[in-house]
Amino acid sequence: MNESMSNRNLIITGFGGTGKSVVGRMVAERLGREFVDSNDLVEARAGRTIPEILAQEGETYFRAVEAEVCRELSHGRGWVVATDGWTLGLPDNRAAVESGGLVVCLHADVPTLIERLGGGDSQPVLENVERRAGQSSPEVKAPLGAGLAAGDWQEWLKELLPQRQPIYRSFPLQVDTSRLTKTQVSERVLSLWESFSETAPPYAIPVMAPGEDYAVLIGERLLDHLGPLVGGLGQWTTVALVTDEVVGPLHADQAVSSLEGTGLRVARCSMPAGEAHKTMDTVSDLYRQFLEAGLDRSGLVLALGGGVVGDVVGFAAATFMRGLPLVQIPTTLLAMVDSSVGGKTGVDLPAGKNLAGAFKQPALVVVDPGVLATLPPADFRAGLAEVVKAGVIGSAELFGRLEGGQALPPQYAQADLAWILRQAVAVKVAVVEADPYEGGQRAVLNLGHTFAHAFEMLSDYQLRHGEAVAIGMAVATRLAVDCSRCPPDVGGRIVALLDRLGLPTSPPAYEPEAVWAAMTSDKKKQGKRLRFVLPLHIGQVGVFDDVPREAVLAALKR
Repeated sequence: MNESMSNRNLIITGFGGTGKSVVGRMVAERLGREFVDSNDLVEARAGRTIPEILAQEGETYFRAVEAEVCRELSHGRGWVVATDGWTLGLPDNRAAVESGGLVVCLHADVPTLIERLGGGDSQPVLENVERRAGQSSPEVKAPLGAGLAAGDWQEWLKELLPQRQPIYRSFPLQVDTSRLTKTQVSERVLSLWESFSETAPPYAIPVMAPGEDYAVLIGERLLDHLGPLVGGLGQWTTVALVTDEVVGPLHADQAVSSLEGTGLRVARCSMPAGEAHKTMDTVSDLYRQFLEAGLDRSGLVLALGGGVVGDVVGFAAATFMRGLPLVQIPTTLLAMVDSSVGGKTGVDLPAGKNLAGAFKQPALVVVDPGVLATLPPADFRAGLAEVVKAGVIGSAELFGRLEGGQALPPQYAQADLAWILRQAVAVKVAVVEADPYEGGQRAVLNLGHTFAHAFEMLSDYQLRHGEAVAIGMAVATRLAVDCSRCPPDVGGRIVALLDRLGLPTSPPAYEPEAVWAAMTSDKKKQGKRLRFVLPLHIGQVGVFDDVPREAVLAALKR
C-alpha cells in the first residue's frame, strides 16, 4: 500500500444501535490503528460534552463544530473512525469525510434495533454504545434521545428509520449487523476494507422498495469484489450462483473465486440460454438444483446473466421455500438499465410473454460495466434501446447526450458508459419507487413494449428484446404523432436517434392484424382495452387506453 493509501481513514457509520463504536474498536485493533469517535473530536474541539453543547449553545452550534471535525477528517490520518450516520447526511460533511477515507455503513432491521436500544431481557449482540454512561452520541441526544425517552419510542423508531434510510442506503459499502456477532461484523468490515482501501468504491443508487430497501452498485471490476459485497448482506449457509451456458464460461469463475475467497460456500447452478428457455420447465429444473445443493431458508440466490437469467432466477428465488434473498448481477446492457431493477420477475407461457411471475425485490444489484466487453456488438446495440427509452421517459439530459453523438457504439469511453448507466438506472428507480407494484405510474416503463412483446411472440422469440423495443418505440412514436399527442419534430428526433444507434425502426413483415391479435394477449391491457405508452416530449410520456384500432393498424403498416 502506498503512503497516501496507508493514511486513508476507515469510517464506520450507521444508525444508532448498529454497533459502530464497538466494531470500530475491534477493527482498529486488528489493523493496528488508532480508533477515534467523531463525537469525542467534537467534544475536544468545543471543550464541553455534547449534552452541554446542546443545552448551552443549541443544535446549530453543535452542527457547526461537527462540520469542522468532518473537514479535519478530510485529511487521511490512518484512523478508524466511528461517526453517526446522520452526520454524513449533510453533503458537505460527507464529501469531506469521503475525501479522506473509506466509509462502511452498518445497518440492522427494526426488531434488532429495538432489542439493542431498549435492552430487553436478552443481551444485545453488539454493545449499545448509545446507552453507555455519558450517552455522548448526538443521534441519541438530538433527536434520537428524545424518542428513546418517550413512552412510545418503539413506534417512533419505526417511523424515523424509513425517513433516514435513503441516506444510509446511499453508502455503497454496507454490512447488515442484524443476525451477526460483533466478531462477524468486524470481519465483514475488514473484508470490505481489504477490497476497497486502494480503489474507489462503487457508485450507489438507493432503491426504497416496500419491505426491502436495497442499492444498485455501479463500478468497475465489481465481480472481483463480489464476495465482500455479498458477505455484507448477512450470514449465508449456501450461495447458489445461477448462470447460463453462455455467460458461465465468461464470468462464473471470477464470481466464484471472489465468493469463495471470503469463505462463502458456493453451489454452481445453470440453465439454458435464450428466451426460448424462459419457461416453467427451467424454473422446475432450478428447484431441483437448489435441493441437490442443499439450499435452505438461510441460503442466498445470485443471478449472473442477462434479462432472461434475471427474470427466471428471480422467479425461482421468489417461490423456492416461499422466498429466498436474491442478488442480481446483470451482464448485458439491457439487464443493467432495466430488468435487474424494480423486482419484476417471471417466465413466458405459450399464450404470451411474462404471464407467470412475481414481484421479488433483490437484496442488491451489482453492475460491473467491464463485463460488457464480452457482449456481442448486436446485443450491446439492443441494450441501447432501453437507454433511449429511459431518456424519452424521464431524462432529456440523457437523451441529448446520446443524440449529440458524444457517446455512440462501439467507441464508448468508460466514463461515458458509467454516466449513461447511472442516468438510465436513476430513471428506472424513480419510476419503480413511485409505483413498486405496477399500480399505474410504472406503466410508463412499457414505452414500446406493447408492440415489442407482440413482435417477439410472432417471431417465436428469435427477435432480440432490445430490437423489438426499438421497433416498438418507433411505432409508438409514429402513432403518437398521428394522434397529435407528440409534436412531429419530437417524434422525428426519437426515430432518428434509434436509427443513428443502429437500431431497427421498421416493423417486421407481419400482418398488422396478426400483431393486433398478439397484442390482445398482453397482460398490460385493461379489460378489453389495450394501453399504449406514447411519447409527448423528450422526457415525458403518457399512458392511453383510447387509441383507435385503425390508428394502430395504420402505424404498423408504415
